Amino acid sequence: MENPHIVTAFENDLQNLKRRVIEMGGLVESAVADAVLALSRRDLELARVVIANDARIDQIQREIEEAAILVIAKRQPLAVDLREVIAALRVANDLERAGDMAKNMAKRVQAIDGLVPSAKLMLGVENLSRLALEQLETVLDGYASKDVEKAQAVRASDGSIDAVYTSIFRELLTYMMEDARTITSCTHLLFTAKNLERIGDHATNIAETIIYVATGEAPRDDRPKADETSMGVKVG
Repeated sequence: MENPHIVTAFENDLQNLKRRVIEMGGLVESAVADAVLALSRRDLELARVVIANDARIDQIQREIEEAAILVIAKRQPLAVDLREVIAALRVANDLERAGDMAKNMAKRVQAIDGLVPSAKLMLGVENLSRLALEQLETVLDGYASKDVEKAQAVRASDGSIDAVYTSIFRELLTYMMEDARTITSCTHLLFTAKNLERIGDHATNIAETIIYVATGEAPRDDRPKADETSMGVKVG
């Protein structure tokens, strides 16, 4: 018969892993929101804060990796328990990459200093950031509660983010062709939009990890994609 004290200790280890992942997710959500806010306000100080805070996100990921390896070595988990540990590693990795995207956006604020994107140019990027943040929030809630329905909803909405990104891509290219003075600022906004689209991809990765934990299998169907920017899109 399994020692109940060992079972309790193992459950505590799993819960601690999950708590650290959720803590990391909260930091990433804040970083993404602050990076877009810094860009819209040309707030260099807020951008510097986002860049500096990325080190904390990276540190938590390393701590999660170390804790997960220790759990596997000590507890030798099987089946769903092993999937939980693997999920923590996968989710932490996707969150770290999303944090990098936020840092990249904050660096754009520094690069764009002195160039003022019009409010009209920022509208699409701000809309895309809201969609990406909604995905992150929903998928992190799904991870915390093992909610497969939320995970499936996030996965299904990935195509919507791609479609908005494609629309922004076309719009910014049109501005650049019509007015050469906008080329530099629009280029920075294009990279920012791409970072947000990639954050959506990482949220979708997390959604698929949740489904894997719950079912033991990764989704077999293709993701709904609507990013046409690498498919010879014609503008106008």
